[in-house]
Amino acid sequence: MDLDHFKTVNDTWGHERGDEALIAVAEVLRRTVRGDDVVARWGGEEFLIIASIAHGEAIELAERCRVAIESERPAGIALTATFGVAAHEPGDVVDVTLRRADELLYDAKRSGRNRVEADHGV
Repeated sequence: MDLDHFKTVNDTWGHERGDEALIAVAEVLRRTVRGDDVVARWGGEEFLIIASIAHGEAIELAERCRVAIESERPAGIALTATFGVAAHEPGDVVDVTLRRADELLYDAKRSGRNRVEADHGV
């Protein structure tokens, strides 16, 4: 997932407040995912969620996270996020799955942001 228009946060409130927002987003994600799921900052304003669940459940999880970020206003800042959900298919190396998720994320951004885009899963 990637926070939408995050440069505006840093430009408006400064990088310290932007860092606070990133920490707050991480907390929102941790509260929203299941205990066994992994949430990690992937770089910049991107986060990675790894969940060993059925593909349809992963799409629902991404949507719950998207709504939580938008409604909870992490660090008091109105934020939205865009998600790409890819299933790890048998025989794939992790890099292939991550690349597919990233492509879906950018498809979602081109389609308007603040949404979840998913592959068809296995």
